[in-house]
Amino acid sequence: MSDEVLIDKRDGLGLITLNRPKAINALNHPMALAVLAALRQWAEDDEVRAVVVTGAGERGLCAGGDIVAIYEDAKDSDGGAGSPSGKFWRDEYILNAYIGRYPKPYVVVMDGIVMGGGVGLSGHGSHRIVTERSKVGMPETGIGFVPDVGGTHLLSRTPGEIGTHVALTAARMGVGDAIAAGFADYYVPSDRIPSLLEALRTAEPEVAIAKFAQAAPPSELVAQRQWIDACYSADTVEEIVSRLRAHPSAAANAAASDVMAKSPVALKVTLRSLRNARTLATLEETLNEEYRVSVAALSSHDLVEGIRAQVVDKDRDPQWQPATLDDVTAEQVDSYFTALGDDDLDLVAPEGPPYERQGRRRQHA
Repeated sequence: MSDEVLIDKRDGLGLITLNRPKAINALNHPMALAVLAALRQWAEDDEVRAVVVTGAGERGLCAGGDIVAIYEDAKDSDGGAGSPSGKFWRDEYILNAYIGRYPKPYVVVMDGIVMGGGVGLSGHGSHRIVTERSKVGMPETGIGFVPDVGGTHLLSRTPGEIGTHVALTAARMGVGDAIAAGFADYYVPSDRIPSLLEALRTAEPEVAIAKFAQAAPPSELVAQRQWIDACYSADTVEEIVSRLRAHPSAAANAAASDVMAKSPVALKVTLRSLRNARTLATLEETLNEEYRVSVAALSSHDLVEGIRAQVVDKDRDPQWQPATLDDVTAEQVDSYFTALGDDDLDLVAPEGPPYERQGRRRQHA
């Protein structure tokens, strides 16, 4: 398992390389535990100035969690916090929270595909670098799941309703969008990444990154905020879709079709999760709620069906249950937020601030 995540220490850096290139470095439980153990060790190691996280291969940092393993678990077990997926998510979310509170610079190269669990490994770090090849997003509603790994924390704090749009449509954000939405900090062209990594050996992260960072291209989502904010500010998914369809913008109409292709119950749970996350003060509080939602999803029809249709059989024709938004009851949505008792995650924000680059952790308007 050590081959799936490479961990090294040299030149004052703790180096983590996700090493499953054929799977776009999809994260599994042993990998998450290995990363967490390394980070904990380096936090107390005076020889480590900063941590640097990269992904092997040319396709991306991390395509997310190992959803085929989650599919097999959901299909063949009764689910719950004690299932393999429940145990994986518990440790993964602990890792996400630890990254968000890490006491040293955490530099992550978000080159290529960065989805789901990849956002959990990157989005809470202190120095988040995207390239022209970056595709960042939370695609969970397309597989009958709900944004997790602290994704609702990030999505709920984007400018206006951009996060709601990204979550419900499963849109992928490029360089300008990812930075504007608060998922990344710097744009460095991919051909400059090797030089940047070399510079980090002798310079502090802010200094090294400043040598190679360029102005990011404009955000297309920010340019479309008028219709995004007007449509996605509604209180229900049904009203959001109605506004999107009625809007004169062709992009809004296309977004309505994208939303309607997703799991109806996942859409409704996602919207509630996003609205709840706006009221939660810390990443830890949000992860605690996401854990309840994830465990509940493990027992749902739509998670199994969504992964089957998109990844296993690849027929791209999921048969959602319930089949329409109108058929999803309030009781079904409520069930995803039920406390787990002794199985709750119960993360608590530690005292004292994490490492912060000046201006990095800002509240988006």
